[in-house]
Amino acid sequence: MILASRSPQRRAILDQLGIPFEVRIAEVEELAEGPPHEVVVENAYRKAAAVAGLAGGELVLGVDTIVTLGGRIYGKPAGAESARDTLRALSGRRHAVLSGICLIEGPRVRTAASSTFVDLRALDDALIDWYLATGEWSDRAGGYAIQGRGAALVRSIEGDYLNVVGLPVALLLELAPELLGVP
Repeated sequence: MILASRSPQRRAILDQLGIPFEVRIAEVEELAEGPPHEVVVENAYRKAAAVAGLAGGELVLGVDTIVTLGGRIYGKPAGAESARDTLRALSGRRHAVLSGICLIEGPRVRTAASSTFVDLRALDDALIDWYLATGEWSDRAGGYAIQGRGAALVRSIEGDYLNVVGLPVALLLELAPELLGVP
């Protein structure tokens, strides 16, 4: 399988599962606005399609993850102040983490989306400052990483934890159970 992503979290999850893969990074223009479920599926498709054309029929996986609250998409913050604004907006509230998956193998295209709800604690300025100082918010949808120090910001989750990390494993294996090599 080819992973069309530069995400170290996605690589780690696939390694954890023992799924063999190689990485080919897709350089595509991603949507940032629109209906959130459509945005993540389209972005995942764009990533997979960009790599599939050169993959010789091999299975290609594209994934996109966003955070959404009230229909607004919170992608990767542009800088620390953007991350601060995002964390303030999510503070004490329940938001959805959506991931779109696209698998392309030759002419066959499979897509789906997964949702997980995350409740953040009420975040005061001192806690936000502490988290921003870690730098962990950089290149993270919603400005936090649940698998790292960002866990200190989370009150609870409902759904697939690995979806919040960046790869909804249950959904991936529903689409492609053959990845585990189990007959």
